[in-house]
Amino acid sequence: MLFHYVAADAAGKMTEGDIEADSLNDVLRVLGGKQLSPVSVKPIKKAGARGVNNIFGGGITTSDKVFLTKYLALMLRVGTDLLTAINILIEDFEKPSVRNFLLEVRDDLSRGNPFYESFARHPKEFSPTFINLVKAAERSGGLEKTFNELSVSLEKEADLRNKIRSAFIYPIVLICVASAILIFLVTFALPKVANVFTQSGINPPWFSAIVFTVGLWIGANIWTIILAIIVAGIALTWFVRKTDVGHRLFTKALFNMPVIRGIVRNLAIQRMAATMSALMRAGLPIVETIGVAADTVGVDDYRGALLRIANDGLAKGLTIGEAFKRETAFPSMVSSLVAISEKAGHLDEVLATLSDFYESGIDANIKALISLLEPAMLLLMGVMVAIIALSIIVPIYQLTTSF
Repeated sequence: MLFHYVAADAAGKMTEGDIEADSLNDVLRVLGGKQLSPVSVKPIKKAGARGVNNIFGGGITTSDKVFLTKYLALMLRVGTDLLTAINILIEDFEKPSVRNFLLEVRDDLSRGNPFYESFARHPKEFSPTFINLVKAAERSGGLEKTFNELSVSLEKEADLRNKIRSAFIYPIVLICVASAILIFLVTFALPKVANVFTQSGINPPWFSAIVFTVGLWIGANIWTIILAIIVAGIALTWFVRKTDVGHRLFTKALFNMPVIRGIVRNLAIQRMAATMSALMRAGLPIVETIGVAADTVGVDDYRGALLRIANDGLAKGLTIGEAFKRETAFPSMVSSLVAISEKAGHLDEVLATLSDFYESGIDANIKALISLLEPAMLLLMGVMVAIIALSIIVPIYQLTTSF
């Protein structure tokens, strides 16, 4: 366990620091051996014990990672050593999850452990690309350049994620509004109108009778239906995120949707190109580079293709271009560009350009998705309300004209 202490030396000068020990008694024994009189000793909950997430502070967000990488790049550029930079960051950060992680980093550096190991212990917060870039840069001495590139990459990733999320905000709002209208109609409006016909002994038209029957059943069981939808949503989310079968089925379903298929494909290729370009510039071996890229694409077809390229194609002596051309999962343009740029000797640059190209393609796909979803959701909501409204208006009109 990590303990933070404040103590006074023989001259009365106050000092503080962190000590890794099994118990409080061990800390006191260490301090006594250093001729220090403890004033305060507090245990620090290391990020590794419960993960970086904190109930009140949240996890390490992309914004936190952007700040960390930018700051570390700046401090290394002006000649500050890594341990000093981490100490300054610890003083500046108040967010518990980030501060605990930085304390863990400082503890690792003080023990002489490699810098990248602190990130590798938190794979949920730091991607394989991030970890391997830091690992390669630490070996080559290019941490400053790598942190600069990581900050730019993380900002692009956050921007792309925000664009995708914003594309679904409007449809979700429409779904919520439509659901609220439906609940109001089947809970309040339909029962009153249906009771009028039931008590008067007048049979409504068949169309209205069907709507009344379905609406009354929904109104009578509305809370059971809402609970069932919530439970089904939670179960489906768990099935997709936590099981390989669910993830594969979800991916196949996305690939069968016209516009979304383009977004998923472009996003996978963009991640692959960006990851490979960054790792190649950092000096990581090509087989290891492709293996890391396979873990980042998020699509099983592309992941399998990349693993075959690394473990079968390159292992058997094929060039990168030849191995890519054997895989039909990738567009022919991608395979051709990889083969040509490999011969020309600037594969990393072409992959970076390819990443930017597919990123712009994702923007176009998102705009197309929004232009498709907005009228479709409005039409669906209008049809739903129109059906219920007509089922109420038509029999009322017939009832009034019969007198």
